[in-house]
Amino acid sequence: MRRGLSAFNLTSLALGLAFLYLPIVILVVYSFNASQLVTVWGGWSTRWYVALLDDRAMLDAAAASFGIAATSAAAATVLGTMAALALTRLGRFRGRLGFSAMIYAPLVMPEVITGLSLLLMFVAADIDRGFLTVTAAHTTLTMCFVTVVVQSRLASFDRSLEEAAMDLGCPPGRTFLTVTLPLIAPAVIAGFLLAFSLSLDDLVIASFTTGPGATTLPMRIYSEVRLGVKPEINAICTILIGAVAVAVFAAAWISRRAAGGEVAGLPAK
Repeated sequence: MRRGLSAFNLTSLALGLAFLYLPIVILVVYSFNASQLVTVWGGWSTRWYVALLDDRAMLDAAAASFGIAATSAAAATVLGTMAALALTRLGRFRGRLGFSAMIYAPLVMPEVITGLSLLLMFVAADIDRGFLTVTAAHTTLTMCFVTVVVQSRLASFDRSLEEAAMDLGCPPGRTFLTVTLPLIAPAVIAGFLLAFSLSLDDLVIASFTTGPGATTLPMRIYSEVRLGVKPEINAICTILIGAVAVAVFAAAWISRRAAGGEVAGLPAK
């Protein structure tokens, strides 16, 4: 019985992983296809990566996406960390329930409703839609994810380390920068990477809040896929996969190094 159950679990796991990652592997392989037809294999070639350099519209969209993702992720990391500190350190302050509801609302709110609400707000405020509006929308979307990640780390944080630093005369601000922040840095970095990935991947909210000159890469890819998949799309997607993989491995390496450098609960010098 146990052997059969184990075989069933392994088969289910293999099928699940194949369903998730086999399309990505196929996309990466076909990005090196020499044929103009994406469904016909014509041998190995890097011609579409070279052709991608001449696709100015795609490159501009990629630059806009990375700029929006970096800016919104940085803002979301700062705001999300502050929100997490407020929820874990200020106790049951007046308005905590409403504050928590506003923080966590984007987690359960459909993106269509969020995008439409932000669009109506920008129109009512007579704000020209473009880079800043998409950045503000993505900050609103991703801040709650950073809050959840950092709050989970602060919930298990040993506050005696902060108290010891302040007993020795360290001001609260310096205590946060020299004691608290280094210890929660892995969670803050994880929140930043999560916010960056969500912003880079977003299509729905960006479609509602964008304007001339702020076409993101997902929007560009979606508009071109509707007319047919070009080989250059496989190439740009492969580059994105490689960039995300490098970022994930870098974050894992930093987290492991930070965890290995801690001695008796203190950050490594």
